[in-house]
Amino acid sequence: MIGKIIGALVGRELDRRDGAGGIKGAALGALIGGGLRRMGPLGMLLGGGYVAKKAYDRHRASRAVPPAI
Repeated sequence: MIGKIIGALVGRELDRRDGAGGIKGAALGALIGGGLRRMGPLGMLLGGGYVAKKAYDRHRASRAVPPAI
């Protein structure tokens, strides 16, 4: 179950790159999630690390914006 959640999050992050939502992110998430589960614990760590890095970068980018005057 955790593998499916990580796969969905990875798919969402990959789909955010092009800016257009759609089925592409869900399909990629399903494919990548299956691959990560087959890799075992290492795959789950890699997928979780990718999602965490993207969330961290997005958080830092939102804090770097200077306040409007």
